[in-house]
Amino acid sequence: MKKYKIQQSPFVVPTTDGKLIEEHWGNSTGNANVSIAHMVAPPDWSEPHQTPEFDEFTYIISGKKQFEIDGEIVILEKGSSILIERGARIRYSNPFSEPCEYLAICLPAFSMELVNREEEGVN
Repeated sequence: MKKYKIQQSPFVVPTTDGKLIEEHWGNSTGNANVSIAHMVAPPDWSEPHQTPEFDEFTYIISGKKQFEIDGEIVILEKGSSILIERGARIRYSNPFSEPCEYLAICLPAFSMELVNREEEGVN
C-alpha cells in the first residue's frame, strides 16, 4: 500500500464574491486536522470579521493582502507569511488594484462551524 496521496483535483469552493478557493486538503478530502487551500482574492475584495477556532498560516504568492487583526492593520506582500492564532478577531481583505494569490493552511481544518463569521455591520 502506498504511503502517499497526490491531489490533482482540488475542491473548488463555490463563492459569490469573485474569490477563487481551491481546497487541496481539508474537510472536503476527509482531513479534519489540516486544510491547505490555494486562493486568489480579486481587487477590492473583503469578507466580514471572524474569530476562528483554528490557527491560520498565510503565504503570499503574488500581490498584497490586508489583515485586520484585533484592530491592528497588517499588510503582506509577495514572499511574506503570517500565522494568526485561533481566537484572534480577524478581517481579511484585498483593497488593492491587483489580485492577491496566496496559500492558506488551517489547523485544524477550516470549517464554517469553526470560523465564527460576524454578520456585516457588527463591530
